[in-house]
Amino acid sequence: MNQEEKNELIRRLEKRFGRNEPMRFNGPDHVQETLDKMIGQGASRFGVRVDEPDRTGFRACDLAPPLARMIDHTALKPDTTEAQIRELCREARQYCFASVCISPCFIPLASELLRGSDVAVCTVVGFPHGASSSLVKAKETEVAIRDGATEIDMVINVGMLKSGRYDYVEADIRKVVDVCIAASESGDAAIITKVILETALLTNEEKVIASVLSLNARADFVKTSTGFSIGGATAADIALMRRVVGPDIGVKASGGVRTREDAETMIAHGATRIGASASVAILKGSS
Repeated sequence: MNQEEKNELIRRLEKRFGRNEPMRFNGPDHVQETLDKMIGQGASRFGVRVDEPDRTGFRACDLAPPLARMIDHTALKPDTTEAQIRELCREARQYCFASVCISPCFIPLASELLRGSDVAVCTVVGFPHGASSSLVKAKETEVAIRDGATEIDMVINVGMLKSGRYDYVEADIRKVVDVCIAASESGDAAIITKVILETALLTNEEKVIASVLSLNARADFVKTSTGFSIGGATAADIALMRRVVGPDIGVKASGGVRTREDAETMIAHGATRIGASASVAILKGSS
């Protein structure tokens, strides 16, 4: 264990004990001394009991690596099975990913498997082409939220964008966002909307326009790709989208993010969420 790793553990212990049990924690120097003593005796792992939020105000996922809490653990292939969704949810709970991103038919199963965890249920709307009507997208969103989804990744109407029908595209996004806002105001959870631009099909000018339209429609995120088109996320696209939307909404890199290096590059260019199916390997640095 190097000094950086020890410092991170100290920070987490300070956060954990400093909140509710101050008499059992005597400051960072005491923890450093104790850690050094245990490491000197051969310890290489440390366990901290945290998953008693009612008693401690602290959850196990508060100790998860920051990268894990930025990943949407994804399974959207058309041949995905229930068994694979069960495994996806098991991994998401184990590694404390931000969400599982799944097809709408699996929302009830995932909601049941993830109940009581910090992992959100994310689904897709208008996927993968974005060409269904705005009313259909809105209805898809309503049903998804009813079934237990708290994050909605919708695909813009790329054809209308490329036709210059910007009012249509903004209204299309707004239909979904409005459903999410209404559900947030009437329910127990905030419903997040992410807008998939399918950047591989767009010029830089169209990427800028699509990002502005998403911002105007009050979306929570802009997202690069479905993962089912001719290309996925690039660092240049993430940087461009971040410049356009500014610091106030999220940017999700999705499509082709397969290694830890890929993920860290996207984050360095402005991504605040990563969509990936290789999430466990990314987190372990083994891709």
